[in-house]
Amino acid sequence: MNLLTGEYNNTIDEKGRVSFPTKLRTAINQNVVIVTKGSGRCLWLFTPDEWSVFQTKLMSNASMLKEKSLRVIRQLIAPAQEIEFDKNGRLSIPASLREYAGLSKDCTILGIAKYVEIWDSASYTEYLNSSEEQFRDAAEEFNDINF
Repeated sequence: MNLLTGEYNNTIDEKGRVSFPTKLRTAINQNVVIVTKGSGRCLWLFTPDEWSVFQTKLMSNASMLKEKSLRVIRQLIAPAQEIEFDKNGRLSIPASLREYAGLSKDCTILGIAKYVEIWDSASYTEYLNSSEEQFRDAAEEFNDINF
């Protein structure tokens, strides 16, 4: 898999299908992705290989006896679904995941190195506008990055 990057604006049709950007589809280089609920009311999409790595790491650090672990597992692992691209390069997002992310028409698709996020466009804009200060604070913690 190549590096997934870029921000794309698209629409979801009345059947819950979204045309996936060609650049991202080419980078994924597979006909299937795993889609699950993400943090911040978006969806996370992984290749099967990246999902396997993510799921294994998550499960190896979780305990079925700890409530916080169960919350994370139930939020991320349980709703995950395998979805195939159709012949037109579209993904049909399941209704339960569309509802979680508030996806109805306009969406923003983000390539984030090893996974992809899909946001309702208005929610993503609101998230960016409301999190600028938190971004600056978080960015200051990356003090080991030098050019």
